[in-house]
This record gives sequence, C-alpha cells and structure tokens, in this order.
Amino acid sequence: MTEPNDLPRVHDTVVHMLAAAAKENPNAIALSYEGGDLTYRNYAHSVGVLAQRLGKLGARGERIILFMGNSADMAIAMFAVHAAGAQAVPVNPIYTARELDYIVSDALPVATIHDAAATDLIVSLANTGKTISSVGTGFIITDKENHIPLQNILPRPDDLATLQYTGGTTGYPKGVNITHRQMSVNISQREAILPTRYDAETVACVMPLFHVFAVSMCLHLTAYCGGRLVILPRYHPKTLTRSLETEKITILPAGPTIFAGLLNYDGFASTNLDCLVWCYSGSAPLPEETLRRWENTTGCFILEGYGQTEAGPILTYNPAHGEKKPGSVGIPLHKTEVQIVDLIAGTKIQPAGKTGEIRARGPQTMAGYRNLAEETEQTLRDGWLYTGDIGAFDSEGYLYIRDRKTDMVIVGGYNVFPREIDEILYTHPAVMEAASIGIPDPYYGEIIKAWVTLKPKKTASEQELKEHCSKNLAKYKVPESIILCEEIPKTTIGKIDKNALRS
Repeated sequence: MTEPNDLPRVHDTVVHMLAAAAKENPNAIALSYEGGDLTYRNYAHSVGVLAQRLGKLGARGERIILFMGNSADMAIAMFAVHAAGAQAVPVNPIYTARELDYIVSDALPVATIHDAAATDLIVSLANTGKTISSVGTGFIITDKENHIPLQNILPRPDDLATLQYTGGTTGYPKGVNITHRQMSVNISQREAILPTRYDAETVACVMPLFHVFAVSMCLHLTAYCGGRLVILPRYHPKTLTRSLETEKITILPAGPTIFAGLLNYDGFASTNLDCLVWCYSGSAPLPEETLRRWENTTGCFILEGYGQTEAGPILTYNPAHGEKKPGSVGIPLHKTEVQIVDLIAGTKIQPAGKTGEIRARGPQTMAGYRNLAEETEQTLRDGWLYTGDIGAFDSEGYLYIRDRKTDMVIVGGYNVFPREIDEILYTHPAVMEAASIGIPDPYYGEIIKAWVTLKPKKTASEQELKEHCSKNLAKYKVPESIILCEEIPKTTIGKIDKNALRS
C-alpha cells in the first residue's frame, strides 16, 4: 500500500481495497440485491472463487468481456477479473451483435461473462473466448469449504485493469487502457474532496455498472469506505424512490436525467429522505434549474463533478466541505492540473473567464487507446490529456463546462454553445428537458434548432419558448425553431443523444 502526500489511504489495486474491507469488517453487509445481502467476507470469497476459475482459463494478462446488467454477479465479476490479473472490458448489455462484434474483434477476449439472457447472442459471435453465464446471483459463494483467500491472488499496480470502450454514437468506439495504479489513485483523489464515513454509508447503484461513473462512484466508493451497496437492476422512479426511503440511502450518485425524473414523479415529494446526505451528479451536464429544484425539494445538495473515461475518470468536483457553486463542476482534485487553452494550437493558457479547450494531467489519466496510436498521440500531448471539452475557470478556480468542442456552433461568425441555450430553456416553468444543436444554413453557416419536452400537466408553445429565449439570450443565440416532442433521444447511460438529433 502506498500513500502519496496529501491523499487519503491509497490501495495498490481495487482488489487490495476489497481484501482490506473484508479483513477489517468481515461481517458488515457489502451488497444488497433483490432482497438478498452479502457480507464483505463472502463478497471477497466469491470474488476469489471466480478469479481462480478465470485463472484456469488463462486470464492473466488477457482481456475478459463483461456483458452484464446490474446485479450482484456483475459486482463480483468486475473484482474477480481484476483479481485474476486480467483486464475487465465492461460492455453495454443491450448492444446488438453488430455493436458487440467490433469490440470483441478489437479486444480479443480470452473469455466473456454474460447474462443468461444474452447466451444466444454471445455464441453467435466469433472470438468471444470461453463463455460464462450469469444468473444475477450465481457467483455468490457462502460455503466455507469453497473459500479462497483473496490475498493470495492480488494483481500488481502497473497491470492494465480496465479496457473501457467510449462513445460509439459516431464511428467506432475507442478502447481506453486504464491501469490499477491510475484507478486506485483516482479513488483516493475523490475521497479527499468527497470524504465518506467508514462503515456508515449506504449507496444506491442505479447507474449501469458497465459505465465508469457507476464503477467509480458506486462500486469502488462503497468498497473503499466499507459501506453497503444497494444494486438496482434498472432505473424506475417508483423503485428508486422506494429504495431511497426503505434502504435508508445516504449517498445517491446519478445522472441528470434521473434527478429530473425523480423530481417529476408524483410520489417523490412525500418521500422520507432524512438519511440522504449527499447526491453526486456525473456522466452528463446537470442543468442548474434541476439542481435548484432538487435542493428546494429535498434539502440535499447535488455535488457536480467533471471527468471522462480517459481521465480516470474524475478530474474535478464541487467539494463536500467548502464552497459549492451551482453550474460549476468544481475544483481540480488533489495532484491534478487543469488548464484552459486556446482552441487552435492548444498551447496558449487562457485567463479566468475566457473559454477554451480543457486539458488536464495527473496520475489518474489513461495509459492510451488500445490499437490506436495516432488517436493516442492526438489526445495525449506533452503529458497533457486534451479532453475535447470547452470550459472556463472563474476567478476562484472553479471550472464551468460550456460544451463539447465538437458541439460548438458558429452562427454568422459568432461562437454559440448549445448548453447555454439549454440552460435558459430549462428555466422556463413548463420545460422538463431541452437539447439544442446547430444545423447548416446557407446564409449564417449554422443556426440553432432545439427540442423540448414539457412537464406533466404543463403547456407551452414554440413561440412562447422563443420569447423566453429572446429575453435571456442575444438574438443570434435564439433557436430558429423549437420542436415540442414527447421524448428526446438518449444514449444507454441516460445522456441526451445530440448525434441522434443531428441525424
């Protein structure tokens, strides 16, 4: 175990972290899933047994695909792959054969662990390696005779831990290589700014465990503090609302669409949330209006942060104990440098208040993309990770995200950030969700088009929404058209899918 200066306890790997929790508090409940509980002792033993099974398949130094939804088995499998010295490749379990085939062909796994429902799909593909079927709780081991000490099969800090494929909404996804050291340090960096209480936290995991946000802010966070992880198989406002109350949840990490969905659910306002201490937002920008409504309704603050798969994944967060700024994604984590640089060369540092591309460096940034040397060189330059996001610092060092570099729109020569327009639309009392994009225009080059969904029992016309924008935005930023729709398309992790709107 290493402890860099000014960071809380840093484990060599996440497997060391789980082994420590099992040793320090073996009888504490580690996982709760569909009415069942698993202690830390049995959690560690379950991981050990599956890791040994994977080791016999030649897992060490290879890759293993996890094609699974949220379950106790998914949590066990993630740690077991790491314990076996292999690289975990978590994949969205609703991917089609075409989407999965590319990842399989690139990763060349030695094995694939999958939900039983996906058996036909998995066996139809080539190169998936040995296949192991999961039934949700089938990997749980409680028989003392089958116990395998987790301490006997620990990986090394500089081993590759995870191969996380990003995006996929345009072109082909890129596989991000992440080492154990990068992942473990980032856990402690997060702990420094969002401290947990040992053996006192109950965390709701409703975000998908194939995504880095849920792994970092649910799976790893809970094991770090010896807390209880309540795994929900999928999101539904009724189910989550009930769990927040009956399971006495203290921490809710979620995406903006989940917070908005709960606020608009009829039974949420009367829910007893006395145990809820912190809410963490990530994976997509959080509208300021949603944050304010949540705080007014629940009395609990949402702390918003920023990062990406290539960044460990966390770069900044609003501090739990310190000033929290609505609309900001907070301050850089310990041992993390974040700069705003010009959009052309990416080398000129911009002053506070001026926008530019966000670049960062720290011990948590990725090792590179798998099989993509040119893309790695473009993203990692002179020790800096170029994020592709546009942002600005205020005078106190708080970061504000303006948009993706690829989403910026140029209207008649003016730079327009669609997120600014979305934020204004969210402040209209009838608007539930909003998404703006640029579309080609023969005169202006590009113009703004927006999609809006309305809250239940609320009404608003396109003209009314345009007038609302006109009162708050310069004329060239006002959408040329606003489409009222029943639903805005989203990616599988709940982000508004602007690529789908463009197409």
